Amino acid sequence: MSMLPLRNCLPYDIVMNDVVAQECPFCRSANVLLPLKPDDVSSMYGGRRKIMLVFPCCHGSVRMIDADADYLLANRPIRGK
Repeated sequence: MSMLPLRNCLPYDIVMNDVVAQECPFCRSANVLLPLKPDDVSSMYGGRRKIMLVFPCCHGSVRMIDADADYLLANRPIRGK
């Protein structure tokens, strides 16, 4: 992905076989275990698959439309400036 709008990006890490967001964009909880597997993330590379992501901490939801090795890309701004 090039020239991503960072306001639409969610940084994540893969730890063991879990996908972890550094921070929930809705409630600001730290190190949120996402209901995704690494294969789900890689299936989104290049916009091949879209996923409705519901955060387990506060049930906030957002549609993820793309991914790379560092970020999930949402269809709308989810982070501050």
